Amino acid sequence: MIDWVLTLAIAVGVVLAVKAWVVNPYRIPSSSMEPTLHCARPGMGCEARSSDRILANRFIYHFRDPKRGEIVVFNPPAQAHVLCPGGGGVYVKRIIGVPGDRWKERSGYVYIDGKRLNEPYVEAARRDDQTKNLSDLLPGATRIPKDDYLMMGDNRSESCDSRTWGLVPRKNIVGEVFLTYWPVGRIATH
Repeated sequence: MIDWVLTLAIAVGVVLAVKAWVVNPYRIPSSSMEPTLHCARPGMGCEARSSDRILANRFIYHFRDPKRGEIVVFNPPAQAHVLCPGGGGVYVKRIIGVPGDRWKERSGYVYIDGKRLNEPYVEAARRDDQTKNLSDLLPGATRIPKDDYLMMGDNRSESCDSRTWGLVPRKNIVGEVFLTYWPVGRIATH
């Protein structure tokens, strides 16, 4: 009996440790990453019957810096909870700007260091140029400071992101999304 209880306790401990430090599952709650990641109808702008379920690698950024184009899970700045209706918990967005980048948005397109960013994941109908107040959050400059990241959703017209509430400190980044594992028809690596 003690062997059985000990084995069960170790198994539960291993599962909890993996979830806390290695890989954690998440559900896509909003349409901000459509069509890359789906949320469930009847949510506004959602295209699928059920939300995509994803896995995030929680330890990768202990070994390297986050890179532009990666989809990440992060704890948003406090302003996001105030400015984004219904926004709670962790967010899932794409890294668009990294420390040192000179960032600009014009006519719905992102420019990094003066060159238009190639963003095949953003459909034309989902672009917008409604940068809300990032210039207020980065007064007098568009250069992204050290240890900060610019996050945007792939569905720009429906994404409450860094353009509204500002940059994300590196310490807030939880991990890189590497797999959609549910529903079965949407299984994909990222």
